[in-house]
Amino acid sequence: MLKFLRIIVVVLLAIGICLIGSIYSLCRFKNPNNVHFIVKMLGWLHHFVGIKVILRPKNEFTQPAIYIANHQNNYDMVTISAMVQPNTVSVGKRSLLWIPFFGLLYWSSGNILIHRENHNSAIRTMSKVAKIIKENKISIWMFPEGTRSRGRGLLPFKRGAFHTAIAAGVPIVPVVCSNTHNKIDLNRWDNGYVICETLEPIDTANYSRENINELIQLCYDRMEAKIAELNSEVAELEKSA
Repeated sequence: MLKFLRIIVVVLLAIGICLIGSIYSLCRFKNPNNVHFIVKMLGWLHHFVGIKVILRPKNEFTQPAIYIANHQNNYDMVTISAMVQPNTVSVGKRSLLWIPFFGLLYWSSGNILIHRENHNSAIRTMSKVAKIIKENKISIWMFPEGTRSRGRGLLPFKRGAFHTAIAAGVPIVPVVCSNTHNKIDLNRWDNGYVICETLEPIDTANYSRENINELIQLCYDRMEAKIAELNSEVAELEKSA
């Protein structure tokens, strides 16, 4: 019964947020601060799924960057997405446009859409993204795994985010979230803690196409280690609760 009520409440609130966010974004069409405003509202929904989310952003870091985050499941919408900073947009599949309510919101808020199934188009888009970063002084939020991990651990990273960072001459900022796979039971009132944390920026000045794999591995290793650390911290918090 609790699960049923939660689903109804969350769906209705999410639709409401999409409608409000769409109107807001159409009035400020593709303003790079739209996304930050919207994800803050979506992040508020974590209260309705019974999780306590601890956010540890680096608000003092304000320069343009590529933010890379681990992508677990649909609960990312109410957890790690709340870490998106002002003046930041994301890159997503063009097929997102066809999702009812969300598609209009995603487009009008200023996010960048790509044909992911078309490799050449995706490469051209990444070059355009790098140009947009330079010209507009904005940041980009990306999920380098390219798909939800769904409990399989941190998946291998695709290269797009790293090529873009190098081409734009901006740092990469890893953002990680503790495990949410099989953690949330909507029939359970209290689903414990989730911690999201922003890591130190990684300078890309010394990297190029030739040694990009080293950059990818460095980011991967730091994120994997921090996720394990956060999982241990969550276990201790829930043990002492």
